[in-house]
Amino acid sequence: MSINTGQIELFLNTISNLVWGWPLIMFIIGTGVYFSLRLGLLSFSKLGLSLKYAIAENTHGKTGTGNISVFASLCTALSATLGTGNIVGIAVAVTVGGPGSLFWLWISSFFSLALKYSEGVLAIKYRKVEKDGNVSGGPMHYIRTGLNNAFLAKVFAFFGMMVALIGIGTIAQSNSIVVTLSSFGTPNLVTTIILVIVVGMVTMGGLQRISTVAEKIVPIMTIFYIGAATLVLAANITRLPSLLYSIVCSAFSPKSILGGGTGITATIAASVGASRGIFSHEAGLGSAAIAAAAAKTNSPGMQGLVSMAGALLSIIVCTMTGLVILIATDRSSPLEGAMLTSQAFAHGLGMPELGKLIVGFSIILFAFTTIIGWNYYGEQCTQFLFGPRAIVPYKLLFIFFVAIGPFFRINAILSLADIVTGLMSIPNIIGLIGLRNAVLQETNTFFSSSNRIRRNMTDKI
Repeated sequence: MSINTGQIELFLNTISNLVWGWPLIMFIIGTGVYFSLRLGLLSFSKLGLSLKYAIAENTHGKTGTGNISVFASLCTALSATLGTGNIVGIAVAVTVGGPGSLFWLWISSFFSLALKYSEGVLAIKYRKVEKDGNVSGGPMHYIRTGLNNAFLAKVFAFFGMMVALIGIGTIAQSNSIVVTLSSFGTPNLVTTIILVIVVGMVTMGGLQRISTVAEKIVPIMTIFYIGAATLVLAANITRLPSLLYSIVCSAFSPKSILGGGTGITATIAASVGASRGIFSHEAGLGSAAIAAAAAKTNSPGMQGLVSMAGALLSIIVCTMTGLVILIATDRSSPLEGAMLTSQAFAHGLGMPELGKLIVGFSIILFAFTTIIGWNYYGEQCTQFLFGPRAIVPYKLLFIFFVAIGPFFRINAILSLADIVTGLMSIPNIIGLIGLRNAVLQETNTFFSSSNRIRRNMTDKI
């Protein structure tokens, strides 16, 4: 009996649409609105402070119970967060949802910053020091210890492991790398072999090696991509005001945004923009809290602010991608995904080959760092479920999925990744709601202490 791959893709896509329907989107964003209000719009009032802590780690970030510095934990979290979705996913969002999708991405992301802060707070407060001296943490720990719910903790850990193995962490990323390099003439088999070797060398070294690599690559790739996007926007600066006006207007248009029967309405723009925002910064999913728990700090409040800064950076990258596409391409272009983004950079800079090189280089780095970041997330989820003895088998299985990724039909894998990611978020959001008072208490303690320190310094002066 032959397997109809088309029917499998259709089935998975249907389940993905059900999982990521309005109920889950509103569950996540609604929780973000609640935390934003309860925390006094902290994602706005303390944004400058969060960036300060993220950049100037010397004030807080090298002493504490964790395994790696605050900056290293931030880079590790960003390595997993800044993936191909920030390039390809946003291109899809703009194509499907029109310019208004970018507006709703901004709105949903603003409220989601409070979720990222809360995850960082709880990651430090409820992390666990293992027998070997290493630190473990994340949603599975704060759900089990703080919420006293072992079942929900295991549900999160299971789907977190699945996201790492068959979702975001392996197949989709290795597929993207191989396809990208093949466009430059590199044989698929050669790319796959090199990728497997490099991934194996990094991931087998554990968190220390993963964070070391992330510290070196993440800042470079982020500055490179944002810098290239800034050049495109600067070259088309006269069109920027009208573009921003179009983004806002189309976000509220009850009729077809682009005309001609496209069917892109404000509802579609809001749905696509909000869901892509959640995927891009991962606020509410709980994944980045696993890396946050490893930071060398004993201050939950400070780590919460650092986590919030990481989400902001992801939003900036997504915004840059969206603006470049909208300002430098014809909105009736038949191209999609990475090809559309490449065309945007090429037209925006007036140099076709350079546009292809920028997007290709960025996809390779973004995808590779996502692989190593999610390897650690999956490792922690596996250890939580099965103990330390399961780590090596998990890593070998992870590398195996990286190796076979280029040979899968990517549409089915992306739908499967969406499903397990959405199911992973549900226990995390329940955990955040159940531990809301712990977040508020730690926040009040942190800022009260910070205010006392500033007052003492002022008195001495």
